[in-house]
Amino acid sequence: MSNNFPLFVGLRYLRSRRSNSFASLVSLFSFGAMALGVIALITVLSVMNGFNQEIRQRILNVIPHGLVEFDANEVDWQAVSEQLAAHPEVIAVAPVVDGYGLLSVGENSRGVSVQGIAPALEGAITGIDRHMLLGELADLRPGEFGIVLGNLLARSLGVVRGSEVMLSLPSLNVTPAGVFPRFKRFRVVGVFQVGAQVDDGMAFIHYRDAQKIYRTGNGVEGLRFRVHEPLSLAAALPGIVDGLPDNLKLVSWDKQLGNLFQAIRTEKVVVALLLSAIIAVAAFNIIASLVLLVTDKRKDIAVLKTQGADAPAIFRIFLVQGSAIGVAGVLVGVLLGCLLAWFIGDIVLALEELLGFYVFDPNVYFISKMPSQIMWQDVVAISVLGLVLSVLATLYPAFRAGQVLPAEALRYDR
Repeated sequence: MSNNFPLFVGLRYLRSRRSNSFASLVSLFSFGAMALGVIALITVLSVMNGFNQEIRQRILNVIPHGLVEFDANEVDWQAVSEQLAAHPEVIAVAPVVDGYGLLSVGENSRGVSVQGIAPALEGAITGIDRHMLLGELADLRPGEFGIVLGNLLARSLGVVRGSEVMLSLPSLNVTPAGVFPRFKRFRVVGVFQVGAQVDDGMAFIHYRDAQKIYRTGNGVEGLRFRVHEPLSLAAALPGIVDGLPDNLKLVSWDKQLGNLFQAIRTEKVVVALLLSAIIAVAAFNIIASLVLLVTDKRKDIAVLKTQGADAPAIFRIFLVQGSAIGVAGVLVGVLLGCLLAWFIGDIVLALEELLGFYVFDPNVYFISKMPSQIMWQDVVAISVLGLVLSVLATLYPAFRAGQVLPAEALRYDR
């Protein structure tokens, strides 16, 4: 019997108008569920990829790409800075004095990360100067104890430019009169907004002021640098640290934020597994539709067997039919899913204008358009998952069809 015979009969059953209407309806639902599952997976994963890219880009715009840490009193930081700046991959280098404290204004207080920076160099490292809402980084002058706050931090404390804040330090003053906490009053000289977590928990002061309050003498606690290709920094690190003193510790941006991006990857995997249940339901629907079709086509199967079709040929007929439903659903789902993922931002904007509400309030999420990034790896993985489940779902009903006995099927036929 021709090898094209199972393919011809299987596809003909899909087009047949004499098929059981209920079985055809279940097949239609199977096709729709498969397409819907693929659309949902591609769209949701693309949006998550978009948010990941948006977060990564925003963070890389306002944090250093790398940090060289050392003891402030043991290393000549200016000599190390010159060595780093001489590397061709390094764009800029700037000193930093890191510390923590509690900012207080009246009854309001917030814990903050305080960074002592060199304002003239900081713009090339983090670009904070491009995100200033009030004032400038240049307003941080040594000895004046000015401070620049993130927008959310300033709002939570209820301060504006010119306000005074009290910084409580995590150390004590020991005097003959007793032990007292250390405080320092600062004046707000600027407010920045970058649209990331740093807006809510970071403050900048001049590194000379930070040396005084954190008692580092004339030293600094590290050098921050920026490179041309931050995504490939791991490969460039060995060349960057060559020739530097052995007692230095180099930390790249992906190590500093490893927990954040690991959480994003884990969330993506969990969401993908949950949405894959839609594709699994579609596969079960394919099983149900083929079982009903086999029951409806018992007489046809018997006739084909009496004409010379063997069990493997019958198996392939229903394998073709079930697989065709799944393949069609996957192809339609991939096409519509990629289109929806590509235009999801415009669609959401149109819905916001039509309905008059924000899906993502830009004052909270710092974005005006839903981001989306289609990754071909995700599309291929989803397509393969749908195709594999579709083929697996047809095996049992197709096997049952091949075991139908002509005598049993035609016994009560008149």
